[in-house]
Amino acid sequence: MMRTIVFAIFQLLATAVCAQKPPQEEVKAVVLSLFEGMRLGDSAMVHSTFMETAQMYTILRNKEGQPILRKGSLQKFLNAVGSTHDQVWNEPIWDIEVKIDQDFAQLWASYAFYAGNTFSHCGVDAFHLFRTEEGWKIFQITDTRKKEGCKIPGEIKDKFQ
Repeated sequence: MMRTIVFAIFQLLATAVCAQKPPQEEVKAVVLSLFEGMRLGDSAMVHSTFMETAQMYTILRNKEGQPILRKGSLQKFLNAVGSTHDQVWNEPIWDIEVKIDQDFAQLWASYAFYAGNTFSHCGVDAFHLFRTEEGWKIFQITDTRKKEGCKIPGEIKDKFQ
């Protein structure tokens, strides 16, 4: 009950603040809300950032070094976020670029994923968002994943050591 109240207050404040922000900051706020929901293990907060028809993809290389495009599932992602984990999921982003054309936005950013203080992988997140009556919503995420060759800023590495 308390989590629902806190979430409702957060949404109201986010909506009020977004009304005063430039569109690029509105888009960034949606993506940061997704990551905050992941960190909190709050699947409702994460879900609020997505359109119901959202698509998820990951680009990675298999053991033979061949590129793979893996289609994900929003529902499986939400279930994973909302399930109990031993460690907090953190996905800091940097080098953020936002581009907007009318009601379409793209946010591109480098990221590193940590389970607790343990580095898992890094890559690039590319979010596609659509401006709805309720505000910007993610309709597609594509990310890349690798474990080596990551250029993570020192201030981020330092947080997780």
